[in-house]
Amino acid sequence: MRKLLMSLLMAGSLLAGGVGAALADDASAPAAASAPDTSASAPAPDASAAVAAPAASAPAADASAAAAASAPAGASDAAPATPTAPFSVDSSKINSGDTAWMLTSTALVLFMTIPGLALFYGGMVRKKNVLATLMQSFAITCVVTIIWTVIGYSLAFTPGSPFIGGFSRVFMAGMNYIKGDKGVTLTVSHLAPTIPETVYFVYQMTFAIITPALITGAFADRMKFSAMLVFMSLWSIIVYAPIAHMVWEPSGWLASAGILDFAGGTVVHINAGIAGLVCCLVLGKRIGYGREAMAPHNLTLTLIGASMLWVGWFGFNAGSAVAADGRAGFAMFATQVATAAAALGWMFAEWATKGKPSVLGIVSGAVAGLVAVTPASGFVGTLGALVIGVVAGVVCFWAATWLKHKFGYDDSLDAFGVHGIGGIIGALLTGVFAVKDIGGADGSVLLQAKGVVTTLIYSGVVSFVLLKVIDMVMGIRVTQEEEREGLDVSLHGERVE
Repeated sequence: MRKLLMSLLMAGSLLAGGVGAALADDASAPAAASAPDTSASAPAPDASAAVAAPAASAPAADASAAAAASAPAGASDAAPATPTAPFSVDSSKINSGDTAWMLTSTALVLFMTIPGLALFYGGMVRKKNVLATLMQSFAITCVVTIIWTVIGYSLAFTPGSPFIGGFSRVFMAGMNYIKGDKGVTLTVSHLAPTIPETVYFVYQMTFAIITPALITGAFADRMKFSAMLVFMSLWSIIVYAPIAHMVWEPSGWLASAGILDFAGGTVVHINAGIAGLVCCLVLGKRIGYGREAMAPHNLTLTLIGASMLWVGWFGFNAGSAVAADGRAGFAMFATQVATAAAALGWMFAEWATKGKPSVLGIVSGAVAGLVAVTPASGFVGTLGALVIGVVAGVVCFWAATWLKHKFGYDDSLDAFGVHGIGGIIGALLTGVFAVKDIGGADGSVLLQAKGVVTTLIYSGVVSFVLLKVIDMVMGIRVTQEEEREGLDVSLHGERVE
């Protein structure tokens, strides 16, 4: 099974690389030519033209831009064109309510990684590896913060080609706050024109942080810390930023096609899930996997971490409205309903098959529900939230138990089983249950499948290539002696007493 998957990924690498390069070459010239000068101060759009829409509504932004472009030349009553790049505004154009909500949402999403995900994963590993697991989430938070500042944000959220952004915000060039004699001017993103660009920048940074951190659950207990840092750094630039650009930037390939992803079903969860699967296949199984007991050492930490994830996820989903409005409220509502339904779905499925409902089961189900509702939260109503939650809970239980054992891969903490499978369920069912009155767009399962397949192929192939290159250069797995001793002592010289 492993050799087959490796062969497919290698073949896909050659195919995707050739096709992607050809498409990027064709598209980059006109896109670059049409990109506005982001250093110029553009006038603030009026209330009717400025749409404080989430990144997931990129197709709608494209439509409004196209409508403005089609207006007769010189028409005196034509509405100003929708901005397509970050621009400067007077501080009076900033909405304090939206800004306050986005500051709160940013803190909530960061809270999801540290301490939420760190504790959730830390409680599930064996005691000898708990500090190493916590360290991975904390170190990724620091590393990705710097990468996002230097180049990640620019590649993801500025105009460029349909596949990657430009360099106008490298080292955050052009993003400013200027207090002059006549007032204050500052830059805003074209995707969030009612809040300062600094706030939008940090909000999106928290997404870029948690996505690679999710991958660590797939290779827990066996990856070198140095190799992990190199892989996550390169992955953030080469995989995360292009996927985010394609899905969320209005000029992106998948956004232009009409893919619906409100808060990261493809960008975050499918992206991290398939990368996690590739990691555990390339690294191989843990020593003693299938023969030795590898039970979680502290489910109290796991439950606390899962609870923090649940609370923080409101910033993740409701915050993706990028406004303190009714759509944010609906996204919060859908998130709560789907999460509860998924937790119960997993719990009852486990109860029926194993005879007892477990703490690990119900919290895993809750996370599966959070994952699955992520792409749908700003598009679906009550029925959609309920169905997505139940299906995610039951199917992710099946993936984390039967599917994993059937194919024999060692996805240590079920990163693929929960995030990969849950993300696919949510993305596809968004196409089924999207309500136009809520999200302003009709769903299409075929379009959603296009986003799913693109993410699986691109992230899977590039992750495989990165891992193989890093392995050749520096090695990616700890020695057998280090693994048996535990990563806490062997990699960090510390232990939990």
